[in-house]
Amino acid sequence: MPETSAGKVAELSGEPDAKVVEKEVNLTRRRIVWACIWGYLGVNFLMFLRFFFPRVLYEPNTVFNIGFPSDFALGIDQRFLMTNRVWVVREPDRVFVIFARCTHLGCTPEWKTAENKFKCPCHGSGYDGEGVNFEGPAPRPMDRAFIQLDPTGKIVVDTSRLYVNDPRAGTNHFNDPGAFLNV
Repeated sequence: MPETSAGKVAELSGEPDAKVVEKEVNLTRRRIVWACIWGYLGVNFLMFLRFFFPRVLYEPNTVFNIGFPSDFALGIDQRFLMTNRVWVVREPDRVFVIFARCTHLGCTPEWKTAENKFKCPCHGSGYDGEGVNFEGPAPRPMDRAFIQLDPTGKIVVDTSRLYVNDPRAGTNHFNDPGAFLNV
C-alpha cells in the first residue's frame, strides 16, 4: 500500500486525522467566539431599546370622588388609604379628610383602633383621631385635604390642596372653608 496516503489509512482504520480534528476544534472555537460577540451585541441592543421606554411612576389622581356623606359611619374610614393615601373622618357634625403622611419624615402612619390613635411606624409619632400630634418627633399635626360636595351630592377630595395646622408658625387652616364639610 505505498500509494495510499496517511489520511486514507487513518480513515480506513477508524482513527481521525489530526488535521481534521484540528479543523473541527477551530470551527467550534469560531462558533463560540461568534456566539459571544452576537450575544454581547444583542444585549447592548436591548439596553439601547430600553432607553426609549423609560420607567414611569404612576401616581393616583389628586382629585377623586369618595361617595356620599351618608356612606361614612362615625369614626375613621380606611377605604381610601391604599388607593389615595387618605383617611375619611366622620364626626357627628362634620366630615374631613386627613392626608396620611407623617409630618416628621413623610411615612404613612397606621390607625390603631384599640388605642384610638394614628401611630407612625418609623419613629413613633402619635396622632389623635383628628390627626393632631401628641407624642413623638412629629413637629405638627397631619395635613387635611380639600373637600367639597359636587352638584350630585358626592364628596370630592383634592389632595393637591392641603390645609396645615402649624402652632409653631402660628397658622391654623383646619377651620378654613374646604378643610371640612358640615353634615
